[in-house]
Amino acid sequence: MFNLSSKSKKNITLAAKVVGVFLLLVLISFFSFRTYFLNKAIEKVQAKLLNSYSVELKLASAEFVGISGVKLSKLQLIPQHGDTLLDLEEFSLSIHLLSAVFGDISIEKIALNNGYFQLSKKDGQRNYAAFLGSAKDSANAQTTVETESETETENREKNYAKVLFKLIKRVFSKIPDEVEIDRFMVKVIDEEIKIDFDFHELAFKSGAVQGRLELISAEKTQVWNLNGLAYPSDLRADLSISSADTGLLTIPYIEEKFKLRAGFNSARLLINRIEYSNDELQIDGLANVKSFTIEHPKISSKEVVLNEFNFDYLYKIGENYLSLDSTSKVLVNGVTVYPFIKFTNGPDTIYHLVLKTDVIPAQTFIDALPEGLFSHIKGMEASGSFAYRLDFLHNENKPDEMVFESSLLNKDFVIKKYGEANLGKMNQDFVYVPMENGKPMRGIYVGSANPYFTPLDQISPYLSNCVLTTEDPSFFYHRGFVTEAFRQSIAKNIRTGKFKRGASTISMQLMKNLFLSREKTMARKLEEIVLVYILENNRIVSKDRMYEVYLNIIEWGPNVYGIGEASRFYFQKSPDKLTLNESMFLATLVPSPKKFMWRFNKEGMLKDYLGRTFGYLTSKMLHRSLLVPEDTVGFTHQIKITGPARMYIVKNDSLANDSLLEKELELIRNGGAREEE
Repeated sequence: MFNLSSKSKKNITLAAKVVGVFLLLVLISFFSFRTYFLNKAIEKVQAKLLNSYSVELKLASAEFVGISGVKLSKLQLIPQHGDTLLDLEEFSLSIHLLSAVFGDISIEKIALNNGYFQLSKKDGQRNYAAFLGSAKDSANAQTTVETESETETENREKNYAKVLFKLIKRVFSKIPDEVEIDRFMVKVIDEEIKIDFDFHELAFKSGAVQGRLELISAEKTQVWNLNGLAYPSDLRADLSISSADTGLLTIPYIEEKFKLRAGFNSARLLINRIEYSNDELQIDGLANVKSFTIEHPKISSKEVVLNEFNFDYLYKIGENYLSLDSTSKVLVNGVTVYPFIKFTNGPDTIYHLVLKTDVIPAQTFIDALPEGLFSHIKGMEASGSFAYRLDFLHNENKPDEMVFESSLLNKDFVIKKYGEANLGKMNQDFVYVPMENGKPMRGIYVGSANPYFTPLDQISPYLSNCVLTTEDPSFFYHRGFVTEAFRQSIAKNIRTGKFKRGASTISMQLMKNLFLSREKTMARKLEEIVLVYILENNRIVSKDRMYEVYLNIIEWGPNVYGIGEASRFYFQKSPDKLTLNESMFLATLVPSPKKFMWRFNKEGMLKDYLGRTFGYLTSKMLHRSLLVPEDTVGFTHQIKITGPARMYIVKNDSLANDSLLEKELELIRNGGAREEE
């Protein structure tokens, strides 16, 4: 203990009184002049908005409420050229007084009553456009420079984890401890699209969130309930959205804007942890959606439904990478998939994807297929099990070293009952009905009762080998897919930035022609892949029979189907009599059979570019021992059309665009990969 003299005690007492009097004078001055300072601050904001953004801020009144609260009445933000941006009957907020003393201003409470916030675009004019551009005055310009300087520093560091964590902390720190919203509306107007988000009530207090939101569009009105917990200071949240009447909640705007209808019965987002340590940011939690529904003509001709979707996630962000950790898992209708996704930026830009599953009972997988995506497979019964793994790695600086490996390991996988697609029908005679522009054409009988049907052993080996060379060289050796073709296709599509090249095998073409529609949808492609796997890996149909059916059903010209019709249409002979050059001509027709007439000049001779095509095919077939040198003695690319096809070419326009036709040579050089239809 310190022993103070009486004089020291008097001095301390006097100092305390002086400090007390000083603080009292400061408080008296603050409360005396705070309204003045508030009005000056508002005037400064008004001038800045008007000068920098051409937006007028109007207020009926502004006053302090209590020690740390401010109340604004009849608040409006009105752009000089555009609809009103904000109109509020009453807005109030209060700050944490203690934190403000130390210069850290944080909002304690916000209340909004009766008003709206409007984003409008009419005739290309946006009422919020001014806020998207740079500031006009020097003060704002200085702020922009400072912001850019900060951004440049962050970019130089390339520390994604640090930048993102700063942003998350900044956003969460601005969330008030308490929020009350009563009858506040957010209006979105995009030309003819109008959507209102009407918050009848929204309350956030002591971590509890509860609200009722009415969405009003031209199509419908729906009511959403929002419930859950949120702790911004701890970076945690658990929020749920559900329908007030148990109906489907459709996501607004995208349906009106993109004709994409999407909705759900309920959704939940759980953020368990946001943590930054050892230069790595980790975010883990759970997302859940029940009865997710999506409908768009590019996805499927039917409504697609996921009964249950669970996403257990762990994101890891480092100095130069962003990743979804391999411990994450996606559960769709009872089937679990483990994804790993990683983007690395430096020194090389690398994209890495791994998808894998546990061993899945075959019937469990079939039953889990989403409604609307696999209508031809639904109803199928199977036994056994399988596991799948996909590995994809792309380095932008080394595109030719792309990794694409897809493996599906099955154990005793057997089809007991077919669904709508009866794959076994190829083992017997059947009727094939081609489709053109969505309309059925004449039926083609695939069997001996059709005089044009030609068994495989009665087709010229030249023709058979030429078609294999142009369409699918490894058909008799693969199990429906050529992984290398997929890899090359993906690599080329990435390089060009367009979907320029597909990787369809003969097996895939058969599935599309025999069992599926020609519609260009994701559903059709997914069904095609699954059906090909089932067909090839259960040896339902022999390779010889598949190829025989293929040659007897594909289109070779206008209303010409099957090699029997084609050989007579062009050359008035049976398929077993086709010569090498005639076979090459027919094989190169397969990608675009209706354009055959543009291959001829006005004298009725094949154009010169086909000489290069035939030469390339010849060398390729010699290399693969599909031809012997004696087969090419006296070989020429010219042919003589003697059948009905002649009437299409005798008056041909020689100015046809040869460059379009020469693309067929590129297809052949790609080893049978076809342009995706």
